Amino acid sequence: MASVSYQISNLLEKMMSNDKDFRFMATNDLMTELQKDSIKLDDDSERKVVKMLLRLLEDKNGEVQNLAVKCLGPLVNKVKEYQVETIVDSLCTNMVSEKEQLRDISSIGLKTVISELPLASSQLAGNVCKRITGRLSAAIAKQEDVSVQLEALDILADLLSRFGTLLVSFHSTILDNLLPQLASPRQAVRKRTIVALGLLVMSCHPSLYTKLMLVMQEELDKNSSISTTRTYIQCVAAICRQAGHRFGEYVEQMVPLIAKYSREDDDELREFCMQAFEAFVQRYRNLCLEYITYDPNYNYEEEPLDDDNAMETEDEDGGDEDGDEEYSDDDDMSWKVRRAAAKCLEAVISTKRELLPELYVTVSPALISRFKEREENVKSDIFHAYMALLRQTRRIQSVAVEPDSMDAEDGPVIMLQNQVPTIVKAVHKQMREKSIKTRQDCLTLLREMVIVLPGCLASHIPALVPGILYSLGDKNSSSNMKIDTLSFISSLVASHEPTVFHPHIPALLPPVIAAVRDGFYKITAEALLVLQQLVQVIRPVDRPCNFDFKPFTSDLYECTLHRLRAADIDQEVKERAISCMGQIICNLGDYLQDELPKCLPIFLERLRNEITRLTTVKALTKVAGSPLHINLEPVLSGAMHILGSFLRKNQRALKLATLTLLDVLVRSYHKVMDQSQLSTVIVELPALLSETDLHIAQLTLTLLTSVAQTLPMAVGNIGGEILPEILVLVKSPLLQGAALISMLDFFQALVQANLPGLSFAELVKLLRQPVVVEHSAASLHKQALHSLAKCVAAIALIVPGEALNVPSQLAASKLGSTNQERIFNMYTIGEIGRHKDLSGIAQVSEVLLASFSSAAEEVKSVAAYSLGSVASGNLNHYLGTIMSEMKAKPKKEYLLLHSLKEMISYQASTAAGRQALQPHVPAIWQYLYEYRECAEEGTRNVVAECLGKLTLIDPDTLMPHLRESLNSDSAHMRTIAVTAIKFTISDQPQAIDPLLRQHIGQFLAALKDQDPNVRRVALVAFNSAAHNKPSLVRDLLDEILPQLYEETKVKKELIREVEMGPFKHTVDDGLDIRKAAFECMYTLLDSCMDRLDVFAFLDHVQNGLRDHYDIKMLTYLMVARLSQLCPSAVLQRLVLLVEPLKKTCTTKVKANSVKQEFEKQDELKRSAMRAVSALLAIPSADKNPALAERTHRWLLVARTRRP
Repeated sequence: MASVSYQISNLLEKMMSNDKDFRFMATNDLMTELQKDSIKLDDDSERKVVKMLLRLLEDKNGEVQNLAVKCLGPLVNKVKEYQVETIVDSLCTNMVSEKEQLRDISSIGLKTVISELPLASSQLAGNVCKRITGRLSAAIAKQEDVSVQLEALDILADLLSRFGTLLVSFHSTILDNLLPQLASPRQAVRKRTIVALGLLVMSCHPSLYTKLMLVMQEELDKNSSISTTRTYIQCVAAICRQAGHRFGEYVEQMVPLIAKYSREDDDELREFCMQAFEAFVQRYRNLCLEYITYDPNYNYEEEPLDDDNAMETEDEDGGDEDGDEEYSDDDDMSWKVRRAAAKCLEAVISTKRELLPELYVTVSPALISRFKEREENVKSDIFHAYMALLRQTRRIQSVAVEPDSMDAEDGPVIMLQNQVPTIVKAVHKQMREKSIKTRQDCLTLLREMVIVLPGCLASHIPALVPGILYSLGDKNSSSNMKIDTLSFISSLVASHEPTVFHPHIPALLPPVIAAVRDGFYKITAEALLVLQQLVQVIRPVDRPCNFDFKPFTSDLYECTLHRLRAADIDQEVKERAISCMGQIICNLGDYLQDELPKCLPIFLERLRNEITRLTTVKALTKVAGSPLHINLEPVLSGAMHILGSFLRKNQRALKLATLTLLDVLVRSYHKVMDQSQLSTVIVELPALLSETDLHIAQLTLTLLTSVAQTLPMAVGNIGGEILPEILVLVKSPLLQGAALISMLDFFQALVQANLPGLSFAELVKLLRQPVVVEHSAASLHKQALHSLAKCVAAIALIVPGEALNVPSQLAASKLGSTNQERIFNMYTIGEIGRHKDLSGIAQVSEVLLASFSSAAEEVKSVAAYSLGSVASGNLNHYLGTIMSEMKAKPKKEYLLLHSLKEMISYQASTAAGRQALQPHVPAIWQYLYEYRECAEEGTRNVVAECLGKLTLIDPDTLMPHLRESLNSDSAHMRTIAVTAIKFTISDQPQAIDPLLRQHIGQFLAALKDQDPNVRRVALVAFNSAAHNKPSLVRDLLDEILPQLYEETKVKKELIREVEMGPFKHTVDDGLDIRKAAFECMYTLLDSCMDRLDVFAFLDHVQNGLRDHYDIKMLTYLMVARLSQLCPSAVLQRLVLLVEPLKKTCTTKVKANSVKQEFEKQDELKRSAMRAVSALLAIPSADKNPALAERTHRWLLVARTRRP
């Protein structure tokens, strides 16, 4: 502390020097010290530093003054509160000084202090703000000096922006002082007053907000002068932008007033009116459409119609300058009206996705017709408005549209498709404009369009190519223009069939090749990407092609080789050159045989380079997988050694790419490989066979399978290190899906390889060993037992005779002595029985049925699963067995129903299975119907699933039965019918889809059922349809949404109290229904967003934020999703959404609560903060001081709440 005080004293002494350089350096050193976190000042040093800096603000040297102001920022966080108040008082006094320079520097000082005041210390900030606010209000009200007024308004705006909520007691005074300034004769004063008022409404009391809006309404009614009317309209727009949902109460009053003024003959007033409409968007869309064409000083009909003549005119230097000058009158303000109207329309499009079909009818044609706009900036805004329309369409384009749905006829995508010719006709003329900005906008618009509608420009390529070539020419384009053009070509080629480009290849290739040789690396990189795509166009290897590509082969190769060889080029160019050359060799390698000895060694060099190795591996994968069978023998040995070393690298992407390449090499080049080349690879594989990364493990198993099939002797020593790792992996409970399939393929390949020590019997012994070993430390997971059983079944099915021998032996042994053995053996029998008829082994069904009596639940459930699996191998035999057992032993009917469900599910998954089951469907259906009134809900659910799967097999016959069941007096029967329909809905096309579309409304009408359980399963069915096949329900949303929203409400009649000894416990029987309803709402965000009224949707999300724990978690996810999908709407409800989030983040769990309560609250806080983070990511959300300030405080509170 002493050394700091001494150092500060020395600096203060130098600051008093007569030499300005001494003062400057000392002040600079002081600022450096103050910026250090470690510095601590004693009281005396604080006082001296503050006094000196305030003195230096009046220094004669401007540079010293500027440094002194900069020191104030870090100083306010280093000194005590009363010193900060001293600084603020002095600055406020100086701000109204008669010296202009002192006023200016003091104003800057106040802004610096305000920006550095810590948000976390609300007491300091509050006291300082209150000291400043009174002085500022007085300075604004006096109106003596305009410059003082302007500075005071600026500082007040800063204060309101950061600390508006701390100035509540001053809000009334501030408002009273600001309102008169709207009538100031100085425009600058009026503008800054509007900014301050906009920031004030973000945190003011509702009564003050009402007062302000009444003043706005009264002044607009008066219309005392055009000048003041413009100001009040601008002020209304600013208030609307900041007030969010509160402005909704005044829309009906304000919009007609502003619409009236938009008819006045004043272009600037019209511009402000359009800006106001943009702010509180679109009650008057027709007005925007009218004014987007408002151009009284220009006659578009006199434009030349001949495109070629127009092109020639544009190419002549200065050919159209005189014409432009004729219409570039400085007094013409009409372009501002058109521009504001375009921006307003863009705001409408961006916030009203549900109006897309209507927008395509009214707005889209109007915008297209205005692509001919003469003013460049206006034209750009019109293009951006249309891009907004395309982006909104893109968001709903992922929803599958079925041929018979209404969306197929009048959906936005189809409407856009119909307008494509008109768009192209309007755009292709603009693509040859001299204006680079216009051409860039054209290309961006077309790129958005091909993203929404891939292939939509196929018939229009001839019209677009001249414009593309024009923008690639050196004479007509800048670097950015060329990059944008190449990017557009890339999007165009990627989204269209190769054949549509074949007539234009001779014209397109030369400028692209020239771009590859360009000196600017960004152009080269983009051109190489386009060249790579064009190679696939001129000779696609995956389909027949008659295009003569040979004349272009040499040029493509030479220009790419030049970039591939270069070592002193940008990293991106290197990678693109490698990828492009890989594609050229893959597609054209048979015509480049003489060049390969020069080119392939370069790949080997790039493979050794750490920066380019990943890209090279991917390029070589293309080459090795080429159907042209490129000769890689010269580099194969060196590549295998390098690739083996890559498997040791700690780079996951490199490992994945390397394993893929090795598999392709082994399959394609095994005839020229020897065992020694593979040994460097195989030795690295054991470490990759781990459950920590199943994707890498899957690719490793795929590689081993390929080696076992093509070079079996290379895995002759697999039993040493690799097989033990595989046997550990197969016991993992995480092994499933693609990784498990790879495991089964590997074991089958291993058996077929006939390697010594790895016969069928020895492999079965190894697989059974973990199951039958005695005194094992811990029992295996059920999934591990299933995986081991699948492996045994897989190898038994390909070894002659073993498919019957293994089940026979297992059945004869009574399935083993332990439950673990029984489960494993039953799984094995079941997996074999799926593919092999086991009806000849009578003991199989006997031992499985006997296991139904086991004391262990797991044994019983596996027995049921296995019996259903075995039944799939011989329906005629086992179906009768299952049904007779159900009649004879009612106590086992639940397990037998599971067997039946497993059999039906497996048969319904394939066409052959459905055909085999068809004759048995009527009998099974009738039998299942006998269980419709079963008291056990679990049994009814199994019956419903079986009925649903059976309906998939014979929909025409069975769907009417389900519909009849909806009219049953029994709630159980109605529940079964609605649940059954859920199991008929899949994300894949099915034969039942037309019937589902026709009758799904009848099943979803169960949402009105009196029984809560029926309504719950109806919601689950609706959720399944909305998730898997949205087209089924999109046209029904108008009827369903009111019922869905009704189910999100807390219903008091479903809440009851249960006495538990001396305590009373509240039970909410409606919770499950509400959870199901909110789950449906979340699903609709992804599948049917364009059909939702966002504000009605948000009403119910807001209610959910205050509901039960499970529902809160769902609504937090919805808030985050809505912040991305419709940020403008969320911004208007920001305050209402933030309040319940605040409550969650600041809630304190009682100290004596159980651990689970703390964990639950912590999870809620994390989810709430994720939602807040998503809200803060919305553009302009950070302008809300309440949100920013509260978030900072919540984080501090949330970190300290848990004891």
